[in-house]
Amino acid sequence: MAKNISRRKFLKNAVIGGAAIGSGLGSYRITYGQAKKAAGPIKIGGQGAISGAHADYGWQMTAGSTMAIEEINSKGGVLGRKLEMKFMDEELKPATAVKNARYLVTDWGADVLFGVDSSGSAMALGPVLAELNRVHIFCHAATHRLTEELVAQRRIPQIFRISVPTYQDGILPALIMEDFPEIKRWAGIHEDYEYGYVAWNTFKETMKKVRPDVEFVSIAWAPFWTMDFSSHIAAVMAEKPDAIHTTKWAGEGVMLIRQALTMGVFDNIKAWWQCMGGSVDVLQGIAREVEADKFKGKLWASARYIHNYPVTPENRAFVEKFIKRWGRYPNYSAETSYSSIYVIKAAVEKAKSLETEKLIAAIEGMEIMTPAGKRYFRPEDHQAVYNVPGGRVIKSPDYPLPILGDLRVIPAKDYYRHPPFTPISATK
Repeated sequence: MAKNISRRKFLKNAVIGGAAIGSGLGSYRITYGQAKKAAGPIKIGGQGAISGAHADYGWQMTAGSTMAIEEINSKGGVLGRKLEMKFMDEELKPATAVKNARYLVTDWGADVLFGVDSSGSAMALGPVLAELNRVHIFCHAATHRLTEELVAQRRIPQIFRISVPTYQDGILPALIMEDFPEIKRWAGIHEDYEYGYVAWNTFKETMKKVRPDVEFVSIAWAPFWTMDFSSHIAAVMAEKPDAIHTTKWAGEGVMLIRQALTMGVFDNIKAWWQCMGGSVDVLQGIAREVEADKFKGKLWASARYIHNYPVTPENRAFVEKFIKRWGRYPNYSAETSYSSIYVIKAAVEKAKSLETEKLIAAIEGMEIMTPAGKRYFRPEDHQAVYNVPGGRVIKSPDYPLPILGDLRVIPAKDYYRHPPFTPISATK
């Protein structure tokens, strides 16, 4: 049985599979094997949130990418060269993300970059990539503007995104919930920054198109790091909504759901849509309540990848290897990071070069099978297109933690936005 490895032990103390991990300059260096002196290793620089309340997302990024690098190096590397990674703490701060990228490229010599949790960090870093001239595969940052504005409009070709953006948070839930005619009155409890504004606005816009009879009766904006949601919950419930749509994620999402439960919300609504609620950390946080059926089948969610979909050999093998390696289930940050390393591998092998322009050409239009399914990188905006369903949070006898069941699979082409892009309101 695999031993559960804590994030702190992994990041600070471990020596794993021939990989030495040590601290320096606020970062963590992971070196795999001994590359031939003639060529040297292919250097991959990464960053994500590895401190603070959202540190598990950075751990998942590091764990997923580490596993991919171990697999690739065990088979001889890429074009005979080993992969080497340095992963740094983004701190969810744009200035830190830019500083990290500059260090990784100019001081450490990174050939390719990946990672980033914060949309604000991504938008600050994007223009700098043209100067650094390195391909960067974004694994989490969900703002639509990264690919729609910086790539499709401003033509910064070094930017690619492997994870689905906020289309998953606004458009997909509207297309799923349109099939419930008894739900007519919607309220929102949302992040008080761009992510919340865009998800709520696209949800309303899409819902109005598919269900003109729906009303939006109340909205509460909760700042980042909110701990007590009682006033927000009371405010929206005063308008007697049929359902609630929320973008609170990670630990805040867990606290919001639990507080809503104690306030009797699930006795008085027909549905609750938790954006990113299909992530492993959220599912683990509410496992006891799901086991006791306290949500009464009313809790719905999605994520940028869920570990029980798709049902393919690739996904099954990924999940099994991840559990064996780390003693826990992968969240979407683990899968997107794992798959990013394989995209880099495929691009280098196709280009037979580490030159940025050749790597860009190799990734544009690439179709690649990953644990999340087949991904296609659109040449127009460098956004990866792939399906991730929404579903009810349920307890399954096949899994030790809750999963998404009653899956509603809508083809990505039907809920992704397509170029040429029209503006989305990013305000309250």
